[in-house]
Amino acid sequence: MGETMRTRRSAHPSARGPLSVVVAGGGTAGHIEPALAVADAVGLLEPDARITALGTERGLERTLVPERGYRLAMIPPVPLPRKVNRDLFSVPFRLLRSVRATRAVLAEVGADVVIGFGGYVALPAYLAARLRLAPGARIPVVIHEANASAGVANRIGARMADTVLAAVDGSGIEATVVGIPVRGSLTGLDRGALRAQARHYFGLDPDAPTLLAFGGSQGARTINTAVADAAGALGAAGIGVLHAHGPKNSIVVDSPAGAPPYVAVGYLKRMDLAYAAADLVICRSGAMTVAEISATGLPAVYVPLPHGNGEQRLNAVPVVSAGGGILLDDSELTAQWVADTIPTLLSDAEHLSQMSLAAASVGHRDAAAAVAQAGLELARVYRDRTAAP
Repeated sequence: MGETMRTRRSAHPSARGPLSVVVAGGGTAGHIEPALAVADAVGLLEPDARITALGTERGLERTLVPERGYRLAMIPPVPLPRKVNRDLFSVPFRLLRSVRATRAVLAEVGADVVIGFGGYVALPAYLAARLRLAPGARIPVVIHEANASAGVANRIGARMADTVLAAVDGSGIEATVVGIPVRGSLTGLDRGALRAQARHYFGLDPDAPTLLAFGGSQGARTINTAVADAAGALGAAGIGVLHAHGPKNSIVVDSPAGAPPYVAVGYLKRMDLAYAAADLVICRSGAMTVAEISATGLPAVYVPLPHGNGEQRLNAVPVVSAGGGILLDDSELTAQWVADTIPTLLSDAEHLSQMSLAAASVGHRDAAAAVAQAGLELARVYRDRTAAP
């Protein structure tokens, strides 16, 4: 088990030592980033807290969690099939194995609370926390649902959780709305102040209107094709591009001579600088993506995934309704659309400014603190209850 520990000085010592908080949100960036944002908030509210993140060998948490300075405890993954197939029948056996492994982690770290964010790491954590680790003791559980339509793990977990929180109303589970936890480096991002540094970092033109294009941590074929194939038109219009195409993908770009740089990268580790470098973004509309872009006040063209249960479209509706973005079907995003629409958008500074203000007005910038506080309050109650004779 590889791990990295973040050391903190004790501010509120207790008889049993610092509070132990376990966050469960592995798999995709949409689950990991809220978990890490809450971990950061826990550290600010309770500087001596011991924080452990649950993850699996197949998820992005393998690199993202240690890079942020937190301990990562590995458990076996339990993906939940969306359809009835052969994999579905093996779920109970895999789940039991994962719950046992998770229970051992919770006991090892002396967990006082589990804060889960859905995905295939969360369900074993919810179940393990509710099993008795000592007579009369069950670890409290806080659930946060980021999507407009709750996933399977959180729908099940909500039935056993002590506190259920959500990003928006109508997610399919009864919850208190607090917004989506976003890391502090983004909620307080001053794009204008960082623009020159950000463009220098990526090798972009310092003055050209700049488009940021990405499709999540793995990239998106439709976005990659439409934007790359429009490189000639974008370059002719004097537009620079920062394009994250996904680590397993590649693109071919043909920009005209003298055009601002079209910078293509596999993955963006410095999303704060990517947002600061951009004037407009084309992206998918995962819950975390929408929350981060709104927090930074960046105008966006949201292109929801064409499959799934439709949650990506629902995620984008609030910011689009407020005037902070454009909603475009995947089938409508073509190179011709990009060539015809993006130069016009980027040449209208007043419209972009209005979109930016509208985007920034949507969301809850204190969501991470709200989730962290809910978890810490339950952890203290748990400590008091288990310490009582």
